[in-house]
Amino acid sequence: MSNRISETFARLRSEGRMAFMPFITAADPDLGATQNAIRTLGSASVDLIEIGFPYSDPIADGPVIQASYTRALEKKVQVRQIFAALAELKGESLPPLVAMVSYAIIFRTGIDAFLEHCVQSGISGLIVPDLPGAEAEELFTKTHARDLNLVQLIAPTTPRQRVKQVLRCCSGFVYIVAVAGTTGERANVADALLEQLRWLREETELPLAVGFGISRPEHVAPLRGLAQGVIVGTAVVRYLEKLGTSDSAATALPELKTYAESMATAAHAVKS
Repeated sequence: MSNRISETFARLRSEGRMAFMPFITAADPDLGATQNAIRTLGSASVDLIEIGFPYSDPIADGPVIQASYTRALEKKVQVRQIFAALAELKGESLPPLVAMVSYAIIFRTGIDAFLEHCVQSGISGLIVPDLPGAEAEELFTKTHARDLNLVQLIAPTTPRQRVKQVLRCCSGFVYIVAVAGTTGERANVADALLEQLRWLREETELPLAVGFGISRPEHVAPLRGLAQGVIVGTAVVRYLEKLGTSDSAATALPELKTYAESMATAAHAVKS
């Protein structure tokens, strides 16, 4: 199957480059700001953008992202409003959008209805952190039928036999959790992660994108040749938090663009 996500990774792979995918929380501080953040990131040469659907009981998200979800939920944002805001961006020159969404939200909306909303709003793929990979066959089949990708997460603690089951219901790319625990900024890339990437490279042809703890341009170089992408959430959400404060709102998006450009430059560097 080929959609905008797989096409993006294929193009970057042919150029010898990695993908950079920032994460933002929808409706933090509001949906207009979300649209502006997506446009800003698109202008910073990022390759994909992950959109977090606010949820009251997020899985594995650290305190910064949890706080962003809380801020959005306090505004009473609704799923249909998020889709409507994203749909307004269709037709603009933007990277593929990937929804990070709890299965509880999908189930409450209805699987078919939720996926149709994804198609209509320009979303190219889903990450569903609370749906066990081994139980994702129905959702995988339905996303595939709509040319959407279903991205699966693999953690350092995932047993290797279970990894093989998870990969059967995965498309677009594999989200590799860099460290055990919650999202957040960390100082270094762990050696155990590099070993896991080497093993996974033998198990799947899907691109491997690393998240959780990635926050600095210097985190990218050790992954080159092993991973095809890097994902940053906490460091990006910190900039968006400033949008809701009167004293720093004016500089938040320019600062975000500068940061995103630095990460994209690191990811797009060709290995010598």
